[in-house]
Amino acid sequence: MTTSIPAPTVTLENYQDNGIVYSEAEKIERRALGLPPCEPAPVAMLRKPAKGRAVVRKTAISAPSVLNEAGEYGSAFTRGLRVDLPGGITHLLISGTASVGANGETLYPGDFRAQLWRTYHNITKLLESEGATWHDIVRTTCYLRDIERDYDEFNRVRNEFYRALGLDPFPASTGIQARICRSDLLVEIEALAILVR
Repeated sequence: MTTSIPAPTVTLENYQDNGIVYSEAEKIERRALGLPPCEPAPVAMLRKPAKGRAVVRKTAISAPSVLNEAGEYGSAFTRGLRVDLPGGITHLLISGTASVGANGETLYPGDFRAQLWRTYHNITKLLESEGATWHDIVRTTCYLRDIERDYDEFNRVRNEFYRALGLDPFPASTGIQARICRSDLLVEIEALAILVR
C-alpha cells in the first residue's frame, strides 16, 4: 500500500523581490530546503559537515590553456572533478565537454568533425591535467544535436581516434540525441576515468 503526501496548497501569485520573481510554490520549496523564501541565499548558507563519516575529497579539474572555466560565463559546474577514494582509487568525472576555446568561444561552428576533434582535444587536456589518459576512461556519454545526420561521422572519427590510441577494449558508451547548451555546438561528450594511484 502506498501513501501519498498531499502537496501544499499554493496560489499562482508571484512575488518580486531583489529583481527575482518568486512564485508562492517556489517559496514553499525554498523554505523546505532551509533557504530564505524570497531573497538570494548567502554563500555556504547550507554548509554542514557530514556527521559520523569522512567526506570524499573532491578537487576541480581544469585545462585553461585550451578550455575556459564554465563559471566565467555564468554556468554552475566545473569542467571536471577528481574524486579521491580510500585505497588510492581516483575517479575523474569529466563534465559534458564540447568544441569550446580558451576564451569560452565556440570553435568551428557548422563543422561537425572539427568540433568532435576539438572535443577530444579538450578532454585529453583535462585528463592530462590529472596525469591521466584515454586509457583510464571507462565510460563516455555522447550527446549529438542531430544523431540521424551525424552518427555515422561521429562513429568513424571515434573509431579512428580510439584505434590511434590503441584502446582495447573501447570505453563503454551511450549516444544520445540532445539539445546542447549552445545552438552552434553539434556534439558534447562527458567521460568517467578511474585511476589507481
